Amino acid sequence: MKLVIVTGMSGAGKTVALKMFEDLGFYCVDNMPVLLMEKFVDLLRENSGEPEDVAMGVDIRSGDELSQLQEILDRWKMKKIPCQILFLDASDEVLIKRYKETRRNHPLAGNGRLDRGIAREREKVAFLKRQADYILDTSSLLTRELREELARIFSGGQPYENLFVTVLSFGFKYGIPVDADLVFDVRFLPNPYYVEELKYQTGEDARVREYVMQGGTCEKFLEKLYDMMEFLIPNYIKEGKNQLVIAVGCTGGKHRSVTVAGALYSRLKEKKELGVKLEHRDIDKDNKRMS
Repeated sequence: MKLVIVTGMSGAGKTVALKMFEDLGFYCVDNMPVLLMEKFVDLLRENSGEPEDVAMGVDIRSGDELSQLQEILDRWKMKKIPCQILFLDASDEVLIKRYKETRRNHPLAGNGRLDRGIAREREKVAFLKRQADYILDTSSLLTRELREELARIFSGGQPYENLFVTVLSFGFKYGIPVDADLVFDVRFLPNPYYVEELKYQTGEDARVREYVMQGGTCEKFLEKLYDMMEFLIPNYIKEGKNQLVIAVGCTGGKHRSVTVAGALYSRLKEKKELGVKLEHRDIDKDNKRMS
């Protein structure tokens, strides 16, 4: 039997995750009293007709019982019951926004401020995050992307590291992305803006990419960038980082940055153990102005 504990911060996507596990054929239970979880698993193991895979949603709604989950996890480990923990997280700013959009009350906020309830929740679920086998930060993930990541982790049969990489192109004239971890300036590359037939195209057009790549400078830069990623990413994983935003910028975010970001994304996608997505923040802005 495969047993997955689905937990994390309220508003980070546990409901979506459990629905996805159902689609994968898991028997799903949400918000079962912690004190009944051990007996429930024992009954499943004793039943010859037990479902092969089980996903159990556990979160702060369990109240004071949540702290007792640690003892249950320890006993399962001693009994060699294969249990994995999936922890879904998101930034405080995103969680607050989601709660305001849905007009829901946070379980620990009561009549007080939402940010204080989130802070209390982080303290109470910290022990689960420390032991998590998989940590997904859903701050910038669409529902579809979350489903894809979960499917890849739990049905792909591939090794998976707790790092989700976003490759983001942008234009410096619109500001550097505030969530960028690494920023690369590619304004030294040939600029298609000054070629009339390419001016209003983007780096998603093959002719633009060919122009940016001319002369070999871009190719050399990409090779050095790939080498840097080969060094950095394993070390980020080693240090426990679970979200990495790599921002690539040119003047307007249409031509050069889109070309380089797309090439980097394609290279990183070859690493099946990583979650990777590509975003072009400014590609549709101001088509009639310099890029």
